[in-house]
Amino acid sequence: MAEAAALPARRFGILVLNQISANGLKRLPAERYSTGKDLARPDAVLVRSADMHGMTLPDSVQAIARAGAGTNNIPVQAMSARGVPVFNAPGANANAVKELVLTGMLLAARNIAPALRFVAGLDTGMADMDKAVEEGKKHFAGFELAGHTLGIVGLGKVGCLVADAAIKLGMHVLGYDPDITVDAAWSLPAQVKKAASVVEVLKNSDFVTLHVPLVAATRDLVNADNLRLMRPGAVLLNFSREGVVSETAVLAALDAKQLRAYVCDFPSATLNHHPQVVALPHLGASTREAEENCAIMVADQLRDYLEHGNVVNAVNFPAVAMARESAYRVAIANANVPNMLGQMSTAMAQAGLNIHNMVNKSRGDMAYTLVDVDSPVSDAVLDHLRAIGGVLAVRYLPDPDRELPAGGLAGG
Repeated sequence: MAEAAALPARRFGILVLNQISANGLKRLPAERYSTGKDLARPDAVLVRSADMHGMTLPDSVQAIARAGAGTNNIPVQAMSARGVPVFNAPGANANAVKELVLTGMLLAARNIAPALRFVAGLDTGMADMDKAVEEGKKHFAGFELAGHTLGIVGLGKVGCLVADAAIKLGMHVLGYDPDITVDAAWSLPAQVKKAASVVEVLKNSDFVTLHVPLVAATRDLVNADNLRLMRPGAVLLNFSREGVVSETAVLAALDAKQLRAYVCDFPSATLNHHPQVVALPHLGASTREAEENCAIMVADQLRDYLEHGNVVNAVNFPAVAMARESAYRVAIANANVPNMLGQMSTAMAQAGLNIHNMVNKSRGDMAYTLVDVDSPVSDAVLDHLRAIGGVLAVRYLPDPDRELPAGGLAGG
């Protein structure tokens, strides 16, 4: 019987574009990973807010992981064409955003921002400050949240958490999401009334909060045409993405007293200094807990992909995971067109490789396959697979943690 030999572990380089939580980076062990801001040919990229659209990424990059939910700062389409998954961390910062939405509602309902400006403008040297305070406070009388209706557009993790918190505060909740997932539907409180459209939400709510991605269909989702349908004195909150609201339309609605306030996480030259706008500096996920949760989540996903080819929470790839049953694994990203599996299987069979296990899934134009075989895969086979029309990327992932027969170290 041949002696067992350990396969030398591959060492991966991770380019880090932003400050990433140390506890997240610890999930990438130093004996297998090097991380830094100046890697010339990284295997993957970890990013938070850095704009990657103008970057030239070397062909060594096999994955991108964003420590947050949105991926607008990443050239997702270009990465898809290269067979590179883009991972994110949906839900990891949801509680932080939920708490900020509640803060925004209270800021607007109780006139906190103008009240703070009033107090900051008081002359501390005046003899009758107490009298000035008592006289001034009548201008900032607000109202309580209980009994009012909150409309939620987008019932993902954040939307569901906001709904639950609002109900506990005594509010009525109206929700709309045409693409709600099964998991979100299960976690949505039963007291939430389902709306049939965005217009229905806007017409029937005292507060409206937006939790949708910025895509072509959601750009200017709230605009001049539908803002005029809102209840006079309503509050609009946007902790989603800047482009889902028309800023000029919002300012017009504020000036016309259609809206009481606009609370958002996106300061701009258009909005700044308007007395009824509360614009925060992108604080949605800016808590220690959220940053750590996001970093840990994407680091784990990135490691699982680089070492085992498993795909969890990629915005451009199907979810694919397969337990290791063999030391030799091939991961293939390809266009979702007919006869791809047949060509891959034929290439392996012609090379004398026995397929031990296989999983294939597709998502839109992208398909992804994991194949475990019973013996080492040569460079020639990998090149054959790469040459198949429609194949975007091929990765060979021998498992260094399994003991292999002596000589079983071939492959690219």
